Amino acid sequence: MAITVAPRAGRAEGRIGGMADLGDAPQVHAETVDEWRAWLVEHHATASGVWLVSWKRPTGRPAVPYQEAVEEALTVGWIDATKRSLDDERSAQYFARRKPGSGWARTNKERLVRLEAEGRMLPAGTAVVDAAKADGSWTLLDDVEDLVVPADLAAAFEAHPGALAHWEAFPKSVKRLHLVWLVQAKRPATRATRVEEVARRAAAGERAIR
Repeated sequence: MAITVAPRAGRAEGRIGGMADLGDAPQVHAETVDEWRAWLVEHHATASGVWLVSWKRPTGRPAVPYQEAVEEALTVGWIDATKRSLDDERSAQYFARRKPGSGWARTNKERLVRLEAEGRMLPAGTAVVDAAKADGSWTLLDDVEDLVVPADLAAAFEAHPGALAHWEAFPKSVKRLHLVWLVQAKRPATRATRVEEVARRAAAGERAIR
């Protein structure tokens, strides 16, 4: 049976006595997929996020597999985020409602197609997908996933000698981080600033984003 634990009042997020403090979000310790699904069905419309607490593999105790936990969250329009170690025996994965307008990773889109085909989607999850398709966020990361260099970044590379050569040598993961950073810009001026910074850093062979 899933156990929901209320957060400690007034506790700032951090670590206490070697154990992670998870802040104000509720915690649910579900040992089976059915327990996790039941919690989501009951609380997805009222809670904004939750820490799914699980036993670590070395304990040999039952835990919800990551992939299945993500799939159940997707059925109600939620998504996984950060993961933390609670103590020697337990870890916690944060799940929350998807923010409107946020991009969709291809892996999650593929999961959603399968979940829909299997008849597992719930109305809340379908509504989130429909909204994403309507506002364009459903395809926001398509070019990013394909590592397509946008026209403005290509022009900036040309203006910075060596930028393109370094960019092409960067690992795919580094390229993706930079491209996501660009598409997340809310204003044209912000994007222009980021494009210039990516090109400048690429010319210097720097991989990190400020």
